Amino acid sequence: MLGCRMRILLIEDDPTVARYLVRDLGGSGHQVVHLSNGEDGLRAAKDEQFDVLIVDRMLPGMDGLTMIETIRAADDHTPVLILSALGEVDDKVHGLKAGGDDYLVKPFGFSELLARIEALARRAAIQEEVTSLKVDELTMDLLSRRVVREGREIDLKPREFQLLEYMMRNEGQVVTRAMLLEAVWDYHFDPQTNVIDVHVSRLRQKIDKDFDTRLIHTVRGTGYVVGPPD
Repeated sequence: MLGCRMRILLIEDDPTVARYLVRDLGGSGHQVVHLSNGEDGLRAAKDEQFDVLIVDRMLPGMDGLTMIETIRAADDHTPVLILSALGEVDDKVHGLKAGGDDYLVKPFGFSELLARIEALARRAAIQEEVTSLKVDELTMDLLSRRVVREGREIDLKPREFQLLEYMMRNEGQVVTRAMLLEAVWDYHFDPQTNVIDVHVSRLRQKIDKDFDTRLIHTVRGTGYVVGPPD
């Protein structure tokens, strides 16, 4: 996909921004479908295949975050870049928790936007190469999005699934909180944020609590490692 023409769905109600992005993304060799409200955007995302979605947060008809949450609830994992004039940390956290993969604050430079959507496409392409992961008796099917341990299916929220997937891909290796933030949210947060600890704690309740062997281990002061105990 990278280095090739991407099919991009742009949902942006500001005509100036939309015209600028359609022109420059098209000039970079990509095909852009532009819509100006959330309801039409949701319909297009459900009915057609896109490589990346670029979604403005504030949209008429249906706001961008509601649209993204609806897409994720339908088990659609197309990479999403959120555009917004709201640039506070809490605004970014809300956008990423809604299911966005990256968050870009207006005004922005086109070169940065292009680099970000290429990074999202590259990450999606890498993820497509492997269809299942296994650590001890814990298995993850990346196609059906099913996680099973010792024959018991475990229900994970989208962000929990992404965290576990990244850790399973790095079985036996220590992954830092910064690595998890960058890999799962594709964004650099304040290093003092506890968003990773909160999500890992919830993940542990589902993965380890009712089983004899713990698979998610804390490396004090550094991060986490997934694997059977030594």
